[in-house]
Amino acid sequence: MTDPHHDDKTTGPEGADAPLHRRGIKSYVLRAGRMTQAQTRGLEEVWPRLGLTLADGRQDLDVLFGREAPRVVEIGFGMGASLVEQAETHPDTDFIGIEVHAPGVGKLLDEVDKRGLTNLRVYREDALAVLEQCLPEASLDTVQLFFPDPWPKKKHHKRRIVQPAFVELVRTRLKAGGTFHLATDWEAYAEWMAEVMDAADGFANTADADISPYVPRPAFRPLTKFEARGEKLGHGVWDLIYRRVG
Repeated sequence: MTDPHHDDKTTGPEGADAPLHRRGIKSYVLRAGRMTQAQTRGLEEVWPRLGLTLADGRQDLDVLFGREAPRVVEIGFGMGASLVEQAETHPDTDFIGIEVHAPGVGKLLDEVDKRGLTNLRVYREDALAVLEQCLPEASLDTVQLFFPDPWPKKKHHKRRIVQPAFVELVRTRLKAGGTFHLATDWEAYAEWMAEVMDAADGFANTADADISPYVPRPAFRPLTKFEARGEKLGHGVWDLIYRRVG
């Protein structure tokens, strides 16, 4: 999540041409944290059934889920509440969540199991590696990136996940007409996202001209507790949705 106390408003994707997924620059920092009983249960008991790894290789998604259906990938799902809600609300859609932090993965898996959901699988891996190595080209209807770390200090902008190389990788995994949905509560990062996306080949902004580049929060993106608290405090949230056109 974002650092609410930082006021760096510097924008502009300096160095954004650097291919993040090739240079090994991480857009996240792994943090140690205590595991609850439920989180431990998710990792120990549910992971063998719903967890995926890079070693599993390139997936045939129809085989993985046992059906043909719309496919949604969420990158960095945190503790997973929003993703679980989406999977439960849309049983005719298949979801793949990608998250590197063990407590969040364990929490999501525990919830998925308790609710008896069968339309969600999970990677505890670097999202860039999953996109490159495991998900076929033109196989996804939607890629979601909600509230990624904004890395607000200018010297850390190279760590932001939204870079030209990443955007191009997302484009190749989306079907023609598929959408890339981004959301952030950090205005400077929203401006960065829009600048990178507007410069990218093969994407069109779906926002109406009078409010472009942002769109109102779509009903299908659940309101998180973090976001609801922010709204009460007057904090903004910016959603951007781009469609693959090439």
